[in-house]
Amino acid sequence: MELSEIYAPVQQDLNRVRDTLRSISRIEYTWLAEQLSYLVKETGKGIRPALTLLSGRSYNYNLDYLLPMAVSVELMHTATLVHDDAIDKALKRRGQATINSIWGNEIAVLMGDYLFAKAGEFVAETQTPRVIKLFSQTLGTISSGEINQFRGAFNLNQTREDYFRRIYGKTASLFSLATQSGAILAQAPEPAVASLKEYGDNLGIAFQIVDDILDFTSTEEALGKPVGSDLTQGTLTLPSMLLIERYGDDNPVKKIFRTHSQKNLAEAIQMVLNSSIIPDCYKIASEYCEKACRNLDSILDTASRRALYGLAEYVSRQGT
Repeated sequence: MELSEIYAPVQQDLNRVRDTLRSISRIEYTWLAEQLSYLVKETGKGIRPALTLLSGRSYNYNLDYLLPMAVSVELMHTATLVHDDAIDKALKRRGQATINSIWGNEIAVLMGDYLFAKAGEFVAETQTPRVIKLFSQTLGTISSGEINQFRGAFNLNQTREDYFRRIYGKTASLFSLATQSGAILAQAPEPAVASLKEYGDNLGIAFQIVDDILDFTSTEEALGKPVGSDLTQGTLTLPSMLLIERYGDDNPVKKIFRTHSQKNLAEAIQMVLNSSIIPDCYKIASEYCEKACRNLDSILDTASRRALYGLAEYVSRQGT
């Protein structure tokens, strides 16, 4: 299934989410409006707002609450990307120049802060203290994950447990916010809320594993940023961890991390591609997708539940 088919049960409302996102740039402060317009003109695949809407579609689908929540999770996601790019001094994102590369790191940090504030405004429209608290907790979790990634840069002494904890913080926690809040706002039974949370947890982990795979296997044109960016920024991902595990001391990942140089980047990418590492990483991602889908067994059998199954299948085959 393609995303257009998966999103079919909520496509019209996803269009409203995108329209609302674009509307935040319509302000009188011209200079800020220009930057906001630049950020929201390309909204990506929209997986997180889709998860919010799909999670609520099987229950009491109240758009007065679900729509602002879907907007909120996408704004939070965009804010984290702006901050990430500033920290990493990245030059490209989604095929276009980053905010920091155009206006500088200081403006990028403030822009991220502004987007977090707008996300908070939208989540407040849900008028649901439980969801507002969950939003705040998730923001704390994401921040902790980013701090762990920053402090762990170029550190070779990381375990798989460290890796999974980090990607839960930076990615899966926001997927979990989307699915859990969607269920809460739709007044789903508590067992369904718990199941959809677990679905979001596991799908988010699988999504990040695949994203880390694509950093080795894709192209700059497809990624919208340079291939091998994680390695050059000192981020140890699952493919590079497996390379270290299997090839001892004399391997290019260790050389990159010890020298902070891109000299051995092409060699590292080629070694990963010439081994069984990529299929092994896809297998692990698929296992997390299967865990995610098992949590859907107790959810009402509707078109939206089938879409959630389809989304897990879509994530597991990206780049294959």
